[in-house]
Amino acid sequence: MPEPTRIAAGDPRYEDFVVRGDNARFAPRPDSFVLVRSTEEVVRAVDDAVRAGQRIAVRSGGHCYEDFVADPAVRVVIDMAAMDRVCFDEERQAFAVEPAARLLDLYRALYLGWGVTVPGGSSELVAIGGHLLGGGYGPLSRRFGTCSDHLYAVEVVVVGADGRARAVVATSDPADPHHDLWWAHTGAGGGNFGVVTRYWLRSQGAEGGPSDLLPRPPASVLASSTIFPREGLTREALRALVGSHGRWHERNSSPDSRYAGLFSGLVLFAVAPQDDPGIGAILFNHLDDTGDDAEELLARAVTEMTEGIDAPRFDMPVERRPWLATMQKLARAQDGENGRHKIKSAYLRRGYTDAQIDTIYDHLWGDGHAFSTATISLQSYGCAANAVVPDATAVAQRDSVLRALYLTSWHDPSTDEANLDWTRRLYRDVYAATGGVPAPDERNDGCYINFPDVDMTDSRWNTSGVPWQYLYFKENHPRLQQIKKRWDPLAVFCHALSVQ
Repeated sequence: MPEPTRIAAGDPRYEDFVVRGDNARFAPRPDSFVLVRSTEEVVRAVDDAVRAGQRIAVRSGGHCYEDFVADPAVRVVIDMAAMDRVCFDEERQAFAVEPAARLLDLYRALYLGWGVTVPGGSSELVAIGGHLLGGGYGPLSRRFGTCSDHLYAVEVVVVGADGRARAVVATSDPADPHHDLWWAHTGAGGGNFGVVTRYWLRSQGAEGGPSDLLPRPPASVLASSTIFPREGLTREALRALVGSHGRWHERNSSPDSRYAGLFSGLVLFAVAPQDDPGIGAILFNHLDDTGDDAEELLARAVTEMTEGIDAPRFDMPVERRPWLATMQKLARAQDGENGRHKIKSAYLRRGYTDAQIDTIYDHLWGDGHAFSTATISLQSYGCAANAVVPDATAVAQRDSVLRALYLTSWHDPSTDEANLDWTRRLYRDVYAATGGVPAPDERNDGCYINFPDVDMTDSRWNTSGVPWQYLYFKENHPRLQQIKKRWDPLAVFCHALSVQ
């Protein structure tokens, strides 16, 4: 059996593996990192670790916001960085993708090679390995659904009750005896059932040649942005801006919406102690540039999203860009720089209330804090993502119109507690009416597992009475538990938010 590369403490390469992750809050220091290049090497690495009684974690892109890989209990980190190939599999008639393929590299390979793509996020750092496992969404999700909606098959190294590792291929075919393992990899997050070594991507029901088997992105995109200086963005103006943006999405997020090709983001910026007044908010919109009325549709959307706002603003000229170039520009804007991060999330069935917007105003611009940057980003969701029934995949949230992302980033380790406390209080107070978390009701629908937040397990911050598992997995959780029992009976694969 092929032997993977083992990097133990004392090896001159060890520290480079320690810092390969994106979140400097967590630096894994296992007994060894194991660099694998094939499924056979993964089987060997898992077998060896299980036999030695060593806890395993897996890393593809290293873009995790909690300590799932850096947990001190983890003694072996299986690093997938060398497994990043993308090709077309003639036998399975699907695109074979290894887990360490970075999203932008995947899009380039699919689009330049065959004119197709998957509706994932915008990043040059995030790898498909963990992104798809949590569902994965991005600028094309309103048109084409989640990334996992296009998963045809998955190869997973699992460990049986006998303690031996083996590779299993599971497909979307309901007649496949391994079908439940495929389903479990369509939105439950990573680190639950085994080590994914390969995905096969093909849209449900697609037929024909390679160029017909995944969505075709638009050739070009119309992009607009509006900047609101913090000075002049009063409490009333913020109510109008956030409220209009939310109501627009409530009206325009059904599966048959003519705005399915529009992706919008409203980013609210906190003021840090060292800041001058600066930027208070940026509204950006990207619209599929197809149809004769694309420019008119975009202009109408921007007008409605900014209706009733009495505040200074700067409207940037509308640009027409090639689709791939648009994704690259988005990635540069969203990736940011390495640092120490805390993230929180919410699915929104409706926009924020005035009381919630006032809470955001008080925290972002009137609260004391020590961070480098902090943002609340409200991003478009819905349309095609809502056309799928909640139990068709492991992604249970299928009737939301927005996703909210709370991200705080800083560099000074001595300010960790201050930044964490500020972020936690902001989120708790926004969702004060539902126990400090977006407990599912007529406005909220829980949290997104790809933005993991261990505070959901902590009764100090989650006073809703709703278990964290329900916030992430809802009614799909019992089925995930049964699949866990079948495919990982020894609980080899676990972390703070894994299926138990």
